[in-house]
Amino acid sequence: MNTNASPIRHILFDLGGTLMRARGLWAPVFKQSDQALTDFLRDYRLEVDAKIFRERLQEYYNQRDKDFQETTYHFVLRELLKDLGYGEVVESVIRAALDAMFSVTQSNWELEDDALDTLLRLKSQDYRLGIFSNAGDDKDVQDQIEGFGIRSHFDFVLTSAACFYRKPHARAFEIALARWNITPEEAVMVGDSLRADIFGAKRLGMKSIWVSRRAEFTPEEARRIQPDFSVDGLDALFSALEQITR
Repeated sequence: MNTNASPIRHILFDLGGTLMRARGLWAPVFKQSDQALTDFLRDYRLEVDAKIFRERLQEYYNQRDKDFQETTYHFVLRELLKDLGYGEVVESVIRAALDAMFSVTQSNWELEDDALDTLLRLKSQDYRLGIFSNAGDDKDVQDQIEGFGIRSHFDFVLTSAACFYRKPHARAFEIALARWNITPEEAVMVGDSLRADIFGAKRLGMKSIWVSRRAEFTPEEARRIQPDFSVDGLDALFSALEQITR
Protein backbone atom coordinates (compact mmCIF):
# COMPACT_ATOMS: atom_id res chain seq x y z
CA MET A 1 0.00 0.00 0.00
CA ASN A 2 1.15 3.54 -0.75
CA THR A 3 1.46 5.03 2.72
CA ASN A 4 1.73 8.53 1.22
CA ALA A 5 -1.69 8.34 -0.41
CA SER A 6 -4.51 10.25 1.20
CA PRO A 7 -7.84 8.45 1.35
CA ILE A 8 -10.25 9.89 -1.17
CA ARG A 9 -13.26 11.35 0.64
CA HIS A 10 -15.02 13.12 -2.25
CA ILE A 11 -17.16 11.26 -4.77
CA LEU A 12 -18.63 12.90 -7.85
CA PHE A 13 -21.57 10.96 -9.28
CA ASP A 14 -23.14 10.96 -12.69
CA LEU A 15 -26.94 10.77 -12.57
CA GLY A 16 -28.70 9.10 -15.52
CA GLY A 17 -27.53 5.54 -16.04
CA THR A 18 -25.64 5.62 -12.75
CA LEU A 19 -27.93 6.59 -9.88
CA MET A 20 -31.15 6.33 -11.87
CA ARG A 21 -32.43 4.20 -14.74
CA ALA A 22 -35.17 4.40 -17.32
CA ARG A 23 -38.36 2.49 -16.59
CA GLY A 24 -39.13 1.84 -20.24
CA LEU A 25 -38.28 2.72 -23.83
CA TRP A 26 -37.74 6.41 -24.54
CA ALA A 27 -39.32 6.68 -27.99
CA PRO A 28 -42.96 6.61 -26.82
CA VAL A 29 -42.10 8.81 -23.84
CA PHE A 30 -40.55 11.45 -26.09
CA LYS A 31 -43.59 11.35 -28.36
CA GLN A 32 -45.85 11.97 -25.38
CA SER A 33 -43.61 14.65 -23.88
CA ASP A 34 -43.31 16.54 -27.16
CA GLN A 35 -47.09 16.47 -27.45
CA ALA A 36 -47.43 17.82 -23.91
CA LEU A 37 -45.20 20.75 -24.83
CA THR A 38 -46.98 21.56 -28.08
CA ASP A 39 -50.41 21.22 -26.47
CA PHE A 40 -49.37 23.68 -23.77
CA LEU A 41 -48.09 26.17 -26.33
CA ARG A 42 -51.28 25.85 -28.36
CA ASP A 43 -53.23 27.12 -25.36
CA TYR A 44 -51.25 30.34 -25.82
CA ARG A 45 -51.94 30.36 -29.58
CA LEU A 46 -48.40 29.23 -30.34
CA GLU A 47 -48.50 26.57 -33.03
CA VAL A 48 -45.42 24.34 -32.98
CA ASP A 49 -45.20 21.05 -34.84
CA ALA A 50 -43.92 18.33 -32.49
CA LYS A 51 -41.88 16.75 -35.28
CA ILE A 52 -40.10 20.01 -36.05
CA PHE A 53 -39.38 20.55 -32.35
CA ARG A 54 -37.85 17.08 -32.09
CA GLU A 55 -35.74 17.74 -35.20
CA ARG A 56 -34.40 20.92 -33.61
CA LEU A 57 -33.58 18.99 -30.46
CA GLN A 58 -31.66 16.42 -32.49
CA GLU A 59 -29.59 19.17 -34.11
CA TYR A 60 -28.87 20.51 -30.64
CA TYR A 61 -27.87 17.04 -29.40
CA ASN A 62 -25.52 16.57 -32.34
CA GLN A 63 -23.83 19.92 -31.76
CA ARG A 64 -23.31 19.49 -28.03
CA ASP A 65 -21.80 16.06 -28.60
CA LYS A 66 -19.17 17.76 -30.76
CA ASP A 67 -18.21 20.80 -28.71
CA PHE A 68 -19.28 19.68 -25.18
CA GLN A 69 -21.10 22.97 -24.65
CA GLU A 70 -24.68 23.17 -23.39
CA THR A 71 -27.01 25.70 -25.01
CA THR A 72 -30.08 24.26 -23.21
CA TYR A 73 -33.60 23.22 -24.16
CA HIS A 74 -34.79 26.70 -23.26
CA PHE A 75 -32.59 28.26 -25.92
CA VAL A 76 -33.66 25.71 -28.53
CA LEU A 77 -37.36 26.33 -27.93
CA ARG A 78 -36.99 30.11 -27.79
CA GLU A 79 -35.10 30.16 -31.10
CA LEU A 80 -37.64 27.86 -32.74
CA LEU A 81 -40.49 30.12 -31.65
CA LYS A 82 -38.62 33.12 -33.08
CA ASP A 83 -38.13 31.31 -36.38
CA LEU A 84 -41.85 30.57 -36.47
CA GLY A 85 -42.63 34.27 -36.05
CA TYR A 86 -43.32 34.30 -32.31
CA GLY A 87 -40.69 36.77 -31.24
CA GLU A 88 -42.26 38.17 -28.07
CA VAL A 89 -43.05 35.05 -26.05
CA VAL A 90 -42.62 35.72 -22.34
CA GLU A 91 -40.06 33.61 -20.51
CA SER A 92 -42.62 32.19 -18.10
CA VAL A 93 -44.54 30.59 -20.97
CA ILE A 94 -41.41 28.98 -22.38
CA ARG A 95 -40.52 27.72 -18.92
CA ALA A 96 -43.97 26.31 -18.29
CA ALA A 97 -44.01 24.58 -21.69
CA LEU A 98 -40.72 22.87 -20.86
CA ASP A 99 -42.06 21.90 -17.45
CA ALA A 100 -45.01 20.23 -19.17
CA MET A 101 -42.61 18.26 -21.32
CA PHE A 102 -40.34 17.28 -18.44
CA SER A 103 -43.24 16.20 -16.25
CA VAL A 104 -43.65 13.37 -18.75
CA THR A 105 -39.99 12.41 -19.09
CA GLN A 106 -39.39 12.54 -15.34
CA SER A 107 -41.95 9.79 -14.84
CA ASN A 108 -39.78 7.43 -16.88
CA TRP A 109 -36.87 7.69 -14.46
CA GLU A 110 -36.49 5.70 -11.25
CA LEU A 111 -33.71 5.31 -8.71
CA GLU A 112 -31.53 2.25 -9.04
CA ASP A 113 -32.49 -0.35 -6.44
CA ASP A 114 -29.11 -0.06 -4.70
CA ALA A 115 -28.80 3.74 -4.95
CA LEU A 116 -30.36 4.87 -1.68
CA ASP A 117 -28.66 2.27 0.50
CA THR A 118 -25.34 3.09 -1.15
CA LEU A 119 -25.73 6.82 -0.57
CA LEU A 120 -26.72 6.30 3.07
CA ARG A 121 -23.75 4.02 3.66
CA LEU A 122 -21.33 6.42 1.99
CA LYS A 123 -22.61 9.30 4.11
CA SER A 124 -22.30 7.20 7.25
CA GLN A 125 -18.64 6.71 6.33
CA ASP A 126 -18.17 10.48 6.03
CA TYR A 127 -17.80 10.65 2.26
CA ARG A 128 -18.63 13.97 0.62
CA LEU A 129 -20.95 13.45 -2.34
CA GLY A 130 -21.80 15.57 -5.36
CA ILE A 131 -23.56 15.16 -8.70
CA PHE A 132 -22.63 16.47 -12.11
CA SER A 133 -25.16 15.59 -14.81
CA ASN A 134 -24.93 16.28 -18.51
CA ALA A 135 -28.42 17.69 -18.93
CA GLY A 136 -30.05 20.31 -21.09
CA ASP A 137 -32.28 21.77 -18.38
CA ASP A 138 -31.16 22.47 -14.83
CA LYS A 139 -34.63 22.75 -13.34
CA ASP A 140 -35.57 19.35 -14.77
CA VAL A 141 -32.70 17.70 -12.92
CA GLN A 142 -33.27 19.63 -9.71
CA ASP A 143 -36.95 18.64 -9.75
CA GLN A 144 -35.97 15.01 -10.36
CA ILE A 145 -33.62 15.05 -7.38
CA GLU A 146 -36.33 16.56 -5.20
CA GLY A 147 -38.79 13.92 -6.39
CA PHE A 148 -36.41 11.14 -5.43
CA GLY A 149 -35.89 12.73 -2.01
CA ILE A 150 -32.10 12.40 -2.15
CA ARG A 151 -30.90 16.01 -2.19
CA SER A 152 -29.79 15.95 1.44
CA HIS A 153 -27.16 13.33 0.63
CA PHE A 154 -25.29 15.67 -1.71
CA ASP A 155 -23.23 18.80 -1.18
CA PHE A 156 -24.33 20.01 -4.62
CA VAL A 157 -26.20 18.96 -7.75
CA LEU A 158 -24.66 20.54 -10.85
CA THR A 159 -25.75 20.29 -14.48
CA SER A 160 -24.16 21.24 -17.75
CA ALA A 161 -27.21 23.44 -18.37
CA ALA A 162 -26.25 25.52 -15.34
CA CYS A 163 -22.54 25.82 -16.05
CA PHE A 164 -22.41 25.60 -19.88
CA TYR A 165 -19.80 22.81 -20.09
CA ARG A 166 -20.55 19.12 -20.60
CA LYS A 167 -18.47 16.16 -19.53
CA PRO A 168 -15.84 15.24 -20.70
CA HIS A 169 -14.84 18.92 -21.00
CA ALA A 170 -12.26 19.65 -18.32
CA ARG A 171 -14.13 22.76 -17.17
CA ALA A 172 -17.14 20.66 -16.17
CA PHE A 173 -15.02 18.73 -13.70
CA GLU A 174 -13.10 21.81 -12.56
CA ILE A 175 -16.36 23.62 -11.74
CA ALA A 176 -17.55 20.64 -9.71
CA LEU A 177 -14.27 20.27 -7.82
CA ALA A 178 -14.27 23.99 -7.08
CA ARG A 179 -17.43 23.45 -5.02
CA TRP A 180 -15.26 21.43 -2.64
CA ASN A 181 -12.11 23.51 -3.16
CA ILE A 182 -10.10 20.36 -3.81
CA THR A 183 -7.66 19.06 -6.43
CA PRO A 184 -8.56 16.33 -8.95
CA GLU A 185 -6.40 13.87 -7.05
CA GLU A 186 -8.69 14.19 -4.03
CA ALA A 187 -11.84 12.98 -5.78
CA VAL A 188 -13.21 9.97 -7.64
CA MET A 189 -15.70 10.04 -10.51
CA VAL A 190 -18.44 7.41 -10.58
CA GLY A 191 -20.37 7.07 -13.81
CA ASP A 192 -21.62 4.85 -16.60
CA SER A 193 -20.20 6.68 -19.63
CA LEU A 194 -16.67 5.77 -20.66
CA ARG A 195 -16.42 8.85 -22.83
CA ALA A 196 -18.07 11.49 -20.64
CA ASP A 197 -17.38 10.29 -17.10
CA ILE A 198 -14.30 8.11 -17.17
CA PHE A 199 -12.25 9.71 -19.94
CA GLY A 200 -13.05 13.21 -18.72
CA ALA A 201 -12.11 12.43 -15.13
CA LYS A 202 -8.90 10.55 -15.96
CA ARG A 203 -7.70 13.30 -18.29
CA LEU A 204 -7.94 15.73 -15.39
CA GLY A 205 -6.20 13.40 -12.93
CA MET A 206 -9.22 12.10 -11.03
CA LYS A 207 -9.65 8.45 -10.12
CA SER A 208 -12.56 6.78 -11.84
CA ILE A 209 -15.04 3.98 -11.17
CA TRP A 210 -17.07 2.79 -14.13
CA VAL A 211 -20.57 1.48 -13.37
CA SER A 212 -21.02 -0.84 -16.32
CA ARG A 213 -24.54 -2.26 -15.97
CA ARG A 214 -26.29 0.49 -18.01
CA ALA A 215 -23.26 1.47 -20.07
CA GLU A 216 -23.44 2.01 -23.80
CA PHE A 217 -20.09 2.22 -25.54
CA THR A 218 -18.24 1.50 -28.75
CA PRO A 219 -15.49 -1.14 -29.09
CA GLU A 220 -13.04 1.69 -29.68
CA GLU A 221 -14.03 3.39 -26.41
CA ALA A 222 -13.69 0.11 -24.52
CA ARG A 223 -10.19 -0.35 -25.96
CA ARG A 224 -9.01 3.22 -25.44
CA ILE A 225 -10.60 4.23 -22.13
CA GLN A 226 -9.60 2.26 -19.06
CA PRO A 227 -11.24 3.11 -15.72
CA ASP A 228 -9.35 2.60 -12.49
CA PHE A 229 -12.11 0.22 -11.40
CA SER A 230 -15.16 -1.31 -13.03
CA VAL A 231 -18.22 -2.39 -11.04
CA ASP A 232 -21.54 -3.86 -12.08
CA GLY A 233 -23.58 -2.08 -9.41
CA LEU A 234 -23.40 0.69 -6.83
CA ASP A 235 -23.16 -1.74 -3.94
CA ALA A 236 -19.76 -2.78 -5.29
CA LEU A 237 -18.34 0.73 -4.87
CA PHE A 238 -17.06 0.09 -1.38
CA SER A 239 -14.47 -2.53 -2.28
CA ALA A 240 -13.27 -0.31 -5.13
CA LEU A 241 -12.98 2.69 -2.83
CA GLU A 242 -10.97 0.65 -0.34
CA GLN A 243 -8.51 -0.34 -3.04
CA ILE A 244 -8.29 2.91 -4.95
CA THR A 245 -5.43 4.40 -2.90
CA ARG A 246 -3.46 1.20 -2.54
